[in-house]
Amino acid sequence: MTDNKHRNDIYGDIDDDRAKEAEFPPAIPAATVLLLRDSAELEVLMLHKTSKIAFGGMWVFPGGKIDEEDYDTPDDHDAAARNAASRETTEEAGITIAKDEFVWFSHWTPPPSTARRYATWFFVTATDEDHEVAVDGGEIQNHQWVNPNEALAQHAKGEIDLAPPTWVSLYQLTKFDRANDAINHLSGLDPRYYQTRVVKAEDGTRVALWAGDHGYEDWNADTDGDTHRLLMRSGGFEFHHSAIKY
Repeated sequence: MTDNKHRNDIYGDIDDDRAKEAEFPPAIPAATVLLLRDSAELEVLMLHKTSKIAFGGMWVFPGGKIDEEDYDTPDDHDAAARNAASRETTEEAGITIAKDEFVWFSHWTPPPSTARRYATWFFVTATDEDHEVAVDGGEIQNHQWVNPNEALAQHAKGEIDLAPPTWVSLYQLTKFDRANDAINHLSGLDPRYYQTRVVKAEDGTRVALWAGDHGYEDWNADTDGDTHRLLMRSGGFEFHHSAIKY
């Protein structure tokens, strides 16, 4: 079991975000990978981080900060993110995949006051069922191949802890039965950008808002209209997205 300590405090001081959005330093570029395989059902690789590092104790996808050596040219951040995705998959999971096999499908930027703030390219790719995962036992203490629906169910029951971008990405995968279905669909779309704003609703619920939500521009979770938001309740998350098709 997990104490799910991040369910409501993964993001920083929400009272500071609106007033100081332009004052915080830029987020650190990073990349993460949804590594899929087809077993009896679609599965995605998830890693359990040790409690002593950033996002400690959470279940995440392979990934990390984009390093200087990931840049082929100084200003090509997309290519650097792809290089980082390939490198991190090897370093954290022991699986080597060519950088051209990664499909970039989303980009996430957390609220300004978030501790350890990373602007992250999210990629999806696939591997064979026979590839053995090797984690270092240091920063990564465990791993699981899990169906996306099961991962969300584990989170709802308090068995694993997930950050909002991980939760929403898993939700996207629940729409597919096989790895190729997911990859083909996501490769046909333009990458979606999530510039997260977190507010508190009148009932005290923390709510992550994204572009398209009626309350996004005004930082208001209690306005009526189209939704593109995540309700981060202690008993589990609820995703509302009438404005966006997933």
